[in-house]
Amino acid sequence: MSGETIEGRFAEAKPAAADGTIWAERTPLPPALPDAPSLPPDLIPDVLRPWLLDITERAQIPLEFVAAPAVVGLSSIIGRTIGIYPKQRDDWLVVPNLWGMIIGRPGSLKSPAISEALKPLYRLAEEAQERHQADGAAADAEADIIKIRMTALRNLGKTAAKKGDEDELTRVQTDLAALNASLDEAVSHERRHVVNDGTVEKIGELLKHNPRGLLLCRDELSGLLRSLDKVGREGDREFYLEAWNGNGSYTYDRIGRGTLHVPALTLSIIGTIQPGKLQSYIDGALSGGSGDDGLLQRFQVVVWPEVSGEWRNVDRWPNTDAKNRAFAVFRALDELDPLGIGAVTDDGIPALRFSGEAQELFNEWRAGLEARLRAEGMVAFPAFESHLAKYRSLMPSLALIFYLVERVGGDDRVGEFADGGAVTLAAAKNAADWCEFLEAHARKVYAAEIQPDITSAHALAEKIKVGAIWHGCTVREIYRHQWSGLTASERVWSGLELLRQRSWLRITEKDTGGRRTEIIEIHPDLRKVAA
Repeated sequence: MSGETIEGRFAEAKPAAADGTIWAERTPLPPALPDAPSLPPDLIPDVLRPWLLDITERAQIPLEFVAAPAVVGLSSIIGRTIGIYPKQRDDWLVVPNLWGMIIGRPGSLKSPAISEALKPLYRLAEEAQERHQADGAAADAEADIIKIRMTALRNLGKTAAKKGDEDELTRVQTDLAALNASLDEAVSHERRHVVNDGTVEKIGELLKHNPRGLLLCRDELSGLLRSLDKVGREGDREFYLEAWNGNGSYTYDRIGRGTLHVPALTLSIIGTIQPGKLQSYIDGALSGGSGDDGLLQRFQVVVWPEVSGEWRNVDRWPNTDAKNRAFAVFRALDELDPLGIGAVTDDGIPALRFSGEAQELFNEWRAGLEARLRAEGMVAFPAFESHLAKYRSLMPSLALIFYLVERVGGDDRVGEFADGGAVTLAAAKNAADWCEFLEAHARKVYAAEIQPDITSAHALAEKIKVGAIWHGCTVREIYRHQWSGLTASERVWSGLELLRQRSWLRITEKDTGGRRTEIIEIHPDLRKVAA
């Protein structure tokens, strides 16, 4: 290397285009998505931890794949049975009704994970179905007898009407009203825990007879989300938006179906979705489309774990003791007597409050959340801001769930409660830690909004690699394609700028006699790749 100048070595290191133009070395782009942490096992309640860890070890899947649906399943079991007042002297009531979403590529075992986590719920559903079948015959027979009596009364009424016997008609009317009420009580309704599909009208009918709430489990959530965007389904979307709150009611008025009043509208949701399908839906929410109404943000328990490169074969029997303890917790919550654990019924729905120490923790946590939501920079991220705003109810919901789980499952006292009770400091701390964990995964979900330059740069880079964006292409041609994630000019330009900074491309202006046109010049290395 003697006699070689620094300038000479530097020039050699830089690639040159066919026209002799020297380019700086191309540098890698930042990661397309922020890292999402793994769920620490100590965030799972003690009584459930061995069961969930056993599943993850045998299936070799992330812990959050089973922990998230388990928590949502628990929320659906609790439903409107008991709520929580997050403030000591306020009537703000939170029903622990949660929506969850597992994000992962095809073949990542998302669906088997949900099935394993919800086995206790499905066992309760099977037992309820068996009871319904056993008791249904007698109930149906009683209902048939009542219908026969109603028919006989109607015949008496017809005779009385012909004779003009008003006293007899009044008696028939009174008796028919009483039999109608008896018929409603006699009809056997199955205790439902889970629904996998159904129109909102049918789900409403099920909720009418299951006021505690139901869990809607969808293997692929993209189908549900897309169905709500169809013309004519606006009422369905409103139904789901209302069902998330968990403490309201709903009334349908349909021609041909009449009026159906659902006094207790409480619907939990859990399901899976692939990253690409989710990103397409998020683009609609970020661009102010039909998805920009807070529906997506109601999925608070959303996890998008990193895929581990390690795998080992685990072939052993499940931990039966751990599984049975977990099942016992679900059963105890299904049979929960809220008044037996000190709940108050000021608002119709029995509820607990935080203990003194837990209240201090919640107040401090809430103050931090509100400060962040009101920060000047947050206005640039409206979708993510809306998601975080719903943590106001997420934290107390999780705290109540964790408290009830530990209470019914601890010290071998499943189903036994002492008088009095308040959500503990330990449960509140655990809930706050879960919120921190879930926020990290939410940042991954809303990365296109939080870091638009990086997300757009990666989308543009993929188009360059496959030749969809070529050397000499105009920026206007990129707009024309309206590619997913690249529909807004601001997104396109922010991505181009990052690519320019990393020497992936240059942008020059060309005077075409009218307005100036921006031309994209691709790095020589990428021209070879695209070719």
